Amino acid sequence: MKPLVLLAGPIHPDGVKQLEAEARVVVSNDETEAGIIKAAQEASGILFRIKPDCTRSLMAACKQLKVVGRHGAGLDIVDLDAATDLGVAVVHAPGSNSNSVAEHSIMLMLACAKQAVVVDKRTRLADWGKGRWQGLLEMNGRTLGIIGVGNIGRRVAKIAGAMGMRVIGYDKYVAAEELRSRGVEPMPDMASVLRQADVVTCHTPLTKETHHMIDAAAIALMKPGVIFINASRGKVQDEEALRVALEGGKIRAAGIDVFEEEPVSSDSRLLQLDNVIVSPHIAGVTEETTRGMAMQVTAEMLRVLRGEKPHVLGNPDLWPKLAHLK
Repeated sequence: MKPLVLLAGPIHPDGVKQLEAEARVVVSNDETEAGIIKAAQEASGILFRIKPDCTRSLMAACKQLKVVGRHGAGLDIVDLDAATDLGVAVVHAPGSNSNSVAEHSIMLMLACAKQAVVVDKRTRLADWGKGRWQGLLEMNGRTLGIIGVGNIGRRVAKIAGAMGMRVIGYDKYVAAEELRSRGVEPMPDMASVLRQADVVTCHTPLTKETHHMIDAAAIALMKPGVIFINASRGKVQDEEALRVALEGGKIRAAGIDVFEEEPVSSDSRLLQLDNVIVSPHIAGVTEETTRGMAMQVTAEMLRVLRGEKPHVLGNPDLWPKLAHLK
């Protein structure tokens, strides 16, 4: 009998079709851990989207589980240590949404520099006064600081460089020569980026190291009138510190796609500010990436279920223990 794969939420039909060639597929729209556990008792694989998190208790309760897939590039919702302890392979789709997120980040930067939302409102009100052009900026010749120069960061650098921006960056996991090959002038630390950048954009995963990486102390290092962009993870930023800096003028404008708590409340004070442009965590979601992500992660899940080593394994220390499955 074909193995059972549970989808914790719908995915692109082509991804479902790919799975169905080698597995039985069931879709659950229950976003609770209890609901997923109930539906996955016979599942060899579970593909997670947004909710619930893939916890130790959830995986331990699914006795047939061999592989967990994450419909996305990040693995912050998966307990990797627990998966390794339990013998469950973790796969995902790194790079599948890199172009989309990079484009979205540049869009937010330009929208902030050109005050797109405010200008749109004024135009609809037939406000053609002198104030309509005040405060608009050009990015050519300004310095973009990238925190995290991986698949997304390098694409942001390429676009910004083509616009005539000086691009600097910091990534403790990427060598200086590699950063240069990615079109980024390497900085010795994050503080050096923050002090020099006219625009700061974050492209790191959420880890213990990056949690509240952009806090009051980090903001204090930034240049007055900086533009801040975050299309990575919401908890990378301290939203209260960000709000204070935006209201006080230290940060000129912010483009935010991700929030500490999602969905963000309509009562959030950040959302009341005219110098903040927001989107609902959609930087990596386009027609193209939705399909590509589904195809990539389902292919990886099937490799594991066939006893093959996946191309990208989130918990690589596990594979030697599973080598007998080859």
